[in-house]
Amino acid sequence: MNFLAIAAIYKFEMQRFFRTLLQSFVSPVISTSLYFVVFGAAIGSRIDQVEGVSYGAFIVPGLIMLSVITQAISNASFGIYFPKFIGTIYELLSAPVNFLEIVIGYVGAAATKALFIGVVILATSALFVDVEIQHPGAMVVFLLLTCISFALFGFIIGIWAQNFEQLQLVPLLIVTPLVFLGGSFYSISMLPPDQEQAQRREPRNRQQAQPDGHVRLPEESPAEPRDQVDHRVEQRHRLPERRQHRDRVERA
Repeated sequence: MNFLAIAAIYKFEMQRFFRTLLQSFVSPVISTSLYFVVFGAAIGSRIDQVEGVSYGAFIVPGLIMLSVITQAISNASFGIYFPKFIGTIYELLSAPVNFLEIVIGYVGAAATKALFIGVVILATSALFVDVEIQHPGAMVVFLLLTCISFALFGFIIGIWAQNFEQLQLVPLLIVTPLVFLGGSFYSISMLPPDQEQAQRREPRNRQQAQPDGHVRLPEESPAEPRDQVDHRVEQRHRLPERRQHRDRVERA
């Protein structure tokens, strides 16, 4: 294993990241703040809690995963595609470096960038809502695995892509919609039964599923059973009919 080659590729990618530190650092902070303004203030003011958690705290994991996944894919795919585009990839291929060392260098740098963005977003979220992490060890492990796995996925996309349109095809048309439709900004228990079952088939939601069938964060309290909610809603809709019946009886 040529650790010097891995370190060279890793340092080169990280230097490219820090050359655009303003864009890399300020952009996620601004986007996260906008999400909190739109979802937290506009929508959160109408929603008190989601399964025992304030709406602002509920969307924090979704914001982190959205940014981490997209950044891991885009950094890894662009990191390997750009040398192909300008022709410098042949210098790397002619060097005494095997494919495993190339993958470790590019994927490690992309995962590090995505992890840095995730930490920045978590710190930004703490400025808007009270974030409580009950299992920090599990969170760090899950965050690292997410960064590495999606960086590998982005590296594959960068090798497959033949132009910049193909480079953005998978993140924009597949990954981002799945993140938004996977319960990042709402609880899937709010959906109709057929859509709820379809959402639970997504791997990320199956990993978070609890024995009672609800998906919730570690700090959330158990959700109210759906049959009780449906019964309460039905009673609420039948309340005007009961009042009318009572008025007719009193008039008689």
